[in-house]
Amino acid sequence: MASSDHRSPTAVPTLAPGTHRGIVARCAGPAAVAAAAVGALAVLARVDPNAPGHYPTCPFLFLTGLYCPGCGALRALHDLTQLDLAGAWGMNPLLVLVLPALVAAWVGWTVRSARGRPRSLVVPARWINAFLVLVLVYWVARNVPALAPWLAP
Repeated sequence: MASSDHRSPTAVPTLAPGTHRGIVARCAGPAAVAAAAVGALAVLARVDPNAPGHYPTCPFLFLTGLYCPGCGALRALHDLTQLDLAGAWGMNPLLVLVLPALVAAWVGWTVRSARGRPRSLVVPARWINAFLVLVLVYWVARNVPALAPWLAP
């Protein structure tokens, strides 16, 4: 017997938007990112990147002798896990400034996911372009000691 209804009696029903299981399922992405970040920070808190032999050298620094925008980020994150904000700032001030925005974006993603609207936020192109210009200016400035010697890690 042919039928136009393609549903089978064994199909998995979708979770109702307000159910606990529905919220857990929708927040799986943000939870996975949080778990990975907490795990990475736990390792970074215990294994000091200032000690030689634990982490690889920045490939850009190794090949060119110049600092990339991310140079010093591991050491800055390690300092933050030790609650040393001044040390983190000395390693990578851009990371220290951007990190609260990343945490806020993650919180927003989690809230939107819990409410069933995970893709409702669109960042305007001008903000993305402004951030890219900021990163490029930071990249150049940290490699020209006369401009900003305090930017080098």
